[in-house]
Amino acid sequence: MTDLKVTQVKSSIGTKPKHRGTLRALGLRGIGKTNTLPDRPEIRGMIARVPHLVRVEEIDDSTSDNSTPDNGASS
Repeated sequence: MTDLKVTQVKSSIGTKPKHRGTLRALGLRGIGKTNTLPDRPEIRGMIARVPHLVRVEEIDDSTSDNSTPDNGASS
């Protein structure tokens, strides 16, 4: 399953109250703030309401910190 990295790139000042509420629901509170969210239809719908205020990147879970790093040390 993939996650979405959502970053706020534009200010919410001067936008509609619903847009500001959507940004808050996405966990964004200012320009440059980033939040990682699950890729679900509800999240995609919220992002579709404020595409002019956010940047979205898809993150594959297989590249997360679940694997142990290979530092070349042998046991």
